[in-house]
Amino acid sequence: MAEETTNDTQVAQENEVAPNDEAVQADELVQAEDMAQADELIQGEEINQGDELTHGDDFMQGNELVVAEETTPRTGTRRRRKKSLVWEHFTIEEVAGGATRACCNLCKQTFAYSSGSKIAGTSHLKRHITLGSCPKIKNQEQRLALPSAGGTDNDGEGTVERRTKRRYRYTGYANAAFDQDRSCSYLAKMIIQHDYPLHIVQQPAFSTFIESLQPRFKIVDVDTMEGEVYSVYQKEKENLLQAFSTMPGRISLTIGLWTTSQTLGYVSLAGQFIDSEWKVHRRMLSFMMVSSPHSENALSEAISMTLSDWNMKDKLFTITLDNECSSHDIYSANLRDYLSNKNNLMLKGQLFVVRCYAHILNAIAQDVIASIHGVIYNIRESIKFIKASSAREEKFAEIALQLEIPSTKTLCLDVTTQWNTTYLMLLAALDYKQAFTTLETCVDNYNEAPSGEDWKKVEAACTYLKLLYDSAHSIMASTNPTSNLFFHEAWKLQLELSNGTGHEDPIFSSIAKDMHEKFDKYWKDCSLVLAIAVVMDPRFKMKLVEFSYSKIYGAEAAKYVKVVDDAVHELYKEYVAQPLPLTPAYAEQGEANNGPANANNSQGAPASTGDGLLDFDMYLSEIQSSQPSKSELEQYLDESLTPRMQEFDILNWWKLNTVKFPTLSKMARDILAIPMSMVSSGNTIFTAGTGSHMLDDYRSSLRPEIVEALFCAKDWLQYSAAAKDAPSSALVKAEGSEVRCGHFFLVEP
Repeated sequence: MAEETTNDTQVAQENEVAPNDEAVQADELVQAEDMAQADELIQGEEINQGDELTHGDDFMQGNELVVAEETTPRTGTRRRRKKSLVWEHFTIEEVAGGATRACCNLCKQTFAYSSGSKIAGTSHLKRHITLGSCPKIKNQEQRLALPSAGGTDNDGEGTVERRTKRRYRYTGYANAAFDQDRSCSYLAKMIIQHDYPLHIVQQPAFSTFIESLQPRFKIVDVDTMEGEVYSVYQKEKENLLQAFSTMPGRISLTIGLWTTSQTLGYVSLAGQFIDSEWKVHRRMLSFMMVSSPHSENALSEAISMTLSDWNMKDKLFTITLDNECSSHDIYSANLRDYLSNKNNLMLKGQLFVVRCYAHILNAIAQDVIASIHGVIYNIRESIKFIKASSAREEKFAEIALQLEIPSTKTLCLDVTTQWNTTYLMLLAALDYKQAFTTLETCVDNYNEAPSGEDWKKVEAACTYLKLLYDSAHSIMASTNPTSNLFFHEAWKLQLELSNGTGHEDPIFSSIAKDMHEKFDKYWKDCSLVLAIAVVMDPRFKMKLVEFSYSKIYGAEAAKYVKVVDDAVHELYKEYVAQPLPLTPAYAEQGEANNGPANANNSQGAPASTGDGLLDFDMYLSEIQSSQPSKSELEQYLDESLTPRMQEFDILNWWKLNTVKFPTLSKMARDILAIPMSMVSSGNTIFTAGTGSHMLDDYRSSLRPEIVEALFCAKDWLQYSAAAKDAPSSALVKAEGSEVRCGHFFLVEP
């Protein structure tokens, strides 16, 4: 607290913050003694016992926040006795210029206290004692903790007890409330979200770091941290279960297979759905250890257990798998048969198993790259040779300039695990093919230049890799791609590869045939679900199916179009006959939709409106009863197409038309939520592997329930409000003030 002030007028006018060591650290809120929250009331240069109440928003140049109101200045000369316990450890010393400094009684180090009318606070003095900055304080046990309430008034001897005072809670570091359990929970979340090993808590460097931040934090062992991680997992799971209880539609699963160095297997299941606000969500549901992840029986059991665990036995719509199974048809059929006995599959399971679009793109791209691996090796070595020295780069640039090569592409090496980088490397090298040949004639120790035949292979490979590259980028352009987007890419790719098989150049046709053979299998397996999804797009409906099939199938297009049309109508009938449990919103819409129809059926004649047109009403009733009404699906298909706009939001369109199409919108919700790709938002398609993932040795050594907790909780925490509310040292700005690292600083407006 300030040792002295000039008068009340100076106090009321002071609204500044002392810089650096003189910065004001507000520690106490002072109001009248009559108020329960008050510590001290300052008036002028003397202690007021509550006769007058001061107000204001001024930060005092000390350790207390004074709420003051201008009063009549006093001319008294009495000094207010300092009551802060800090002064038991510091002595005020006068220095030149009328300033004073606080001298530590233990180490004799001095700190700024006052300079003219500027009076510093005592928080920096308190930190010197409580945080062990004083060199005379040897260890944590000797650190002095300054109590925020209670104390003595008899020079620290404790013979006279001070009145216990209630203070306002504030966020100052020195007196901040510490919660061991809360800190452990945040530590568990940090480990989960950043994939840190659980034994980080046993690392000496980590312990030292935590000790420097909060000496009172007790480092826990690995077993305790496992319990904290599992507690976070259980809490987040309860929150997600509550969210799933209000899910209006069905859920579709993506299934990942994992293996370990210990021959153990894991199956990861994530669920994708559209909520009542028509937003797409994907959440991890389980990460389960199985005896053999590639066995359809083990996989079926894992799916059934997961659905039961999440109370979604009757809500399964589709599952999405990778493409590595050599006997995909048998595998899918076995899964379908097994799960159809326990779940009510829509459309007799025709849409049940979906193959991942990203995986098929990657598998085909890797095959193309493998077919010209020898040429790719020469190009890599050539680029390495050129990049090895500045002189070679300059020589190559000079050759390119002489040959007047117009390309602006830069030669770069690829990342072998990302086929898109290999494609870009080949594309750039193709522009400089003449420069490579010329370089070989100019430099004696370079002999890796591809031949003319090799360059033709590269050109053919790039021609068809571009189709895959562009298709992948189109899908990645959408943050959460709905299923309707994939038909556009798939039918164009099917058509281009089919046409490519008839290319006059055998090199081109050979690559196209190999690609088409693999993609045609995907097209036959998934074209129906892709087509039904695009029918749910009001910009295209059945029209795009008719157009694209005429390009692909020619004269036989009508037969394939009928298959799609029949499937759409049959699926719609199932939604009409066996609707999902209705949410309150759907129930209201259903009553509103069915009300007029029921009224017409139950009443022999419409009620008269009193306008003398009862006969006319009878006439209208007879016409309506004689003409069959159209279903929602027929109304939807008969309406004109919605104009195509670049920023069209299909989910928002269905949200706005839910009342108009209450049953069809439920069908659209489930179909649009089908995950055509297993690649989640924020990840790149180009790195999506095929087949099993490998679990690292550390994760493999953990207990299965902890592995599941780590994987699932990491996914859930990124959407959790609790993770967002975690304390941070980020700067928080408010009106007229800043909060930085837990301390308040007054900022002049």
